[in-house]
Amino acid sequence: MLKYILKRVLYMVLTLWIVITITFFLIHAIPGNPLASLARNLPPQVRANYYAKYGLDKSVPQQYVMFLKNLFHGDLGESLKFPGRSVTDIISEHAPISARLGIQAILIGVIVGIVLGIIAGFKRNRWPDHLVMFVAILGVCLPSFVLAALLQYILSVKIELFPTAGWGTGKYTVLPTIALCFGSIATYARYMRSSVLDVINQDYILTAKAKGISNFSLIWKHVIRNAIIPAITILPPQIAGIFGGSFVIESIFAIPGLGSNLVDAVNNRDYTVIMGLTIFYCALYIISLLVVDILYGVVDPRVRVSEDTTE
Repeated sequence: MLKYILKRVLYMVLTLWIVITITFFLIHAIPGNPLASLARNLPPQVRANYYAKYGLDKSVPQQYVMFLKNLFHGDLGESLKFPGRSVTDIISEHAPISARLGIQAILIGVIVGIVLGIIAGFKRNRWPDHLVMFVAILGVCLPSFVLAALLQYILSVKIELFPTAGWGTGKYTVLPTIALCFGSIATYARYMRSSVLDVINQDYILTAKAKGISNFSLIWKHVIRNAIIPAITILPPQIAGIFGGSFVIESIFAIPGLGSNLVDAVNNRDYTVIMGLTIFYCALYIISLLVVDILYGVVDPRVRVSEDTTE
C-alpha cells in the first residue's frame, strides 16, 4: 500500500504540473495586457518598473519558468489587481469560508443521499421509492443557481426565515448549503439505490437471510458495506464540483469565498490569482482521489491493492 501511495503521489505531481502548464499558457494566450489599464497614466519609467515587478516585460516562456521557480519555493505571487496582497493570503483568508460551506454541503449531500438511496432500494416500486426518484430527477435537472434564486424568494423574501445574502452566523449558511447539496443528494440517492438493488439480489444476501440474521445486521454488515463502494467512487467529482462550482452560489449569496475571488480574478485578468486558485482546486481534487482510493480498503477489506497491481 505504501508503494502504491508513493506512486500515486508522483502521478499527482505530474497531473498538477500539466494543469499548471496548460492554464498558464491559455490565460497568456488571451490578447491584451492585464496591467494596460492600470498603468496607462503612469510615467514611462514607473510603468516599466511596474511591468518588471510582475515579470510582464519578459516573454511568456520566461514568465513560465519564473513562475515555476517561485512556485517551487511556495510563492504564488501577488495579485495584479491589488498590489501588495499575496495569493497565499487570499487563499488563507477566503478558503475557510468556502471550506465551511463546502464541507456542510458534502456531508449533508452524502448522508442524506445515501439514506434516501437505501430506503428507495429496499422499498422498490413503492411510494418511498417513487418519492426518492422524483427528488433525484429534480436534483439532476434543477441547476443550483435556479434553486438558489427560488430559496431566496421563498425563504428570504416571502417567509423571511433566513438572510437573503451576506456572511455571518450559521443562518447565513443555510440557503447556500441547501442550494449546493441538493444535486449531491440526488446523485447519491440514484447511485445508492442502484447499488442496493444489485447487492440485495446476491447469493450471499439470500444465504444470510436463510441463517436468520437480523435486518439491522443484514443491512449494516452486508448490504451497506458492499453497496456503498460505487457511491464512494463519485465522491472526488462531488468535492471538486461543490468547491469549484461554488463560485456561482457565492456570487448569488454575496459570500466572500474563493469562488467569488476566482470570478473577480477572471474578470480582471488577474493572472497570479487565477493560477493560484487553479492550483488550489486541482490539488484538492487529486488529493481527494487518493483519499477515496484508500477508503476503498477501509470500507471493504476485500478491496486491497496487491503488489502485482502496483507494478
